[in-house]
Amino acid sequence: MEQRTLGRTGRTVSVIGLGTWQLGADWGDVSVEDATAVLAASVEAGVTFFDTADVYGDGRSESVIGAFLGERPGHGITVATKMGRRAEQLRENYVLANFREWTDRSRRNLGVDTLDLVQLHCPPSDVVTSDEVYDALDTLVADGAMAAYGLSVETSEQALAAIARPHVATIQIILNAFRLKPLDAVLGAAADAGVGIIARVPLASGLLTGKYTAATRFAADDHRNYNRDGSHFDVGETFSGVDWETGLAAASEFAALAEKAAPGVPVAEVALAWVAQQPGVSSVIPGARSPKQAVANAAAGSLPPLGEEFLSGVRALYDARLRADIHPRW
Repeated sequence: MEQRTLGRTGRTVSVIGLGTWQLGADWGDVSVEDATAVLAASVEAGVTFFDTADVYGDGRSESVIGAFLGERPGHGITVATKMGRRAEQLRENYVLANFREWTDRSRRNLGVDTLDLVQLHCPPSDVVTSDEVYDALDTLVADGAMAAYGLSVETSEQALAAIARPHVATIQIILNAFRLKPLDAVLGAAADAGVGIIARVPLASGLLTGKYTAATRFAADDHRNYNRDGSHFDVGETFSGVDWETGLAAASEFAALAEKAAPGVPVAEVALAWVAQQPGVSSVIPGARSPKQAVANAAAGSLPPLGEEFLSGVRALYDARLRADIHPRW
């Protein structure tokens, strides 16, 4: 697995990491045994970067990771967690006292004294631009509660504001073949500043696997069922904000492009490789609910370049099917 520098952290991480939202049971039920098997399969396949958050299963995801790594001294895995969603999304809640409480909880869950990387978890824009917030984060680094910090953001505008801050190590942002704005607006600026890019929702919540049809149904406790309208959190986190029927049609076209570019390679691997091969991306963090999925995701990190014809085809598909209807603001 190719290793890349994770921005200003100075750490090297696998180009394909593992997102662990699903291990918190927010994508339907996942047992601790199954979650541990996914972690083990990922590490065996060369993954050295786990991404989690304090609210995934109310700390369950962090705790599963902490128990797994606690049995593997010298594991060499970098763990990024997130904080900020345990309180109402108001600027006044993003203060040092709360940061201490949240990071202390995450440190207990993960079984570490110093957190590798802490990201503010999709905060409001007035948090992203607040001097006091960054002062508080700098204090926690100085105190040894965290080694580095970054932001997980919803918009390119938020990403650019955070990149301008001198101690922001990473930006996590939605990036996939159905969400192209960061390619033009964010990745170059991040690279110039030495800020790492963590690409989330790389498969558009599964749309880009090519496995879904109009008959596909999701469990009641799966966000792909209950958050399609963005009523629980930002709609971009669910199918990248793409309407279900539109997404299915676009996914079918993407699958045809993928088969032409990489015959016989699963569509999901091609979709992940497309993200990983974008200049400036440090790590891509697909989720996995089974060891088989984890191994298949990791395989995307070794696919050869997909070629200019495929890249142009993805752009044309986006412009024709998605840009105007799904992302009208740009």
